[in-house]
Amino acid sequence: MSVARRRVISAGMSDLVQSLLAYKGIAILLWLGLFFLAERLKPAAPQPPALGEGPLDTGALRRLARNGGLWLANVGLSPLVVIPLSLFAAENSLGWRPESWGLWMGGWPALLADLLLLDFLIYWWHRANHELPFLWRFHEVHHLDGFLDTTSALRFHFGEVLLSAAARAVVIFLLDIPILSIVVFESVVLMAAIFHHSNLRLPGGLERGLSRVIITPSIHWVHHHALRRDTDSNYGNFFSFWDRLFGSSRGATRRLDMKIGVERRPEKGFLALLASPFRG
Repeated sequence: MSVARRRVISAGMSDLVQSLLAYKGIAILLWLGLFFLAERLKPAAPQPPALGEGPLDTGALRRLARNGGLWLANVGLSPLVVIPLSLFAAENSLGWRPESWGLWMGGWPALLADLLLLDFLIYWWHRANHELPFLWRFHEVHHLDGFLDTTSALRFHFGEVLLSAAARAVVIFLLDIPILSIVVFESVVLMAAIFHHSNLRLPGGLERGLSRVIITPSIHWVHHHALRRDTDSNYGNFFSFWDRLFGSSRGATRRLDMKIGVERRPEKGFLALLASPFRG
């Protein structure tokens, strides 16, 4: 790795990376607020009876509190573990890339190639979380949510976040991915997740058009259907064509009577969700 590159991703964090992380946080909060409001003004599906009749019902508030609590735990982990681990991997990566690839400032083709590669890899990581029993223990917490909206995109067990951070660090180390590409990709993926988890009703033509390229709410609704053959499909995070390429696309059409959750597994309280992966 060259001296110039080491300076950019040196210990602590460069001013540019700090700025990107700050902008990322602001953009994500604004995006989340926009879709949280929009899906309540124009919902695609009503809340199930168990959650009550309106957004201020006790059941609905408990659900939001569970999802918010899981999110806050992961927000705390980010500066303590996730970001330092990614930076460490970037600083000590194999360094095989040409300098023109490593720093994508002004090199948009290199950045776009990184984003495409990372989306390809996260497809397989998501698929592994469904197919490997150990990883599913943690990922199941995300799927136990009994309804689907923007807050579902933030609901992950801290164990899954740590495992994902470790897997990402290996990718950064082996493939010499610049930390700037990681920050941009994480921003894009989280914004995409908020969109495709949302309960926003889209015009049918628009959603069909978008679904040819990216994951839409209707595609992801099927992924969260409490029927295992649907749950184990539609693994894409941003681009929808990975599922078509690798035979994991589920042709089922979203129906509002589809039960959301995990087959034969009920939703749990906050503390039970935290303990769930360790109990089997």
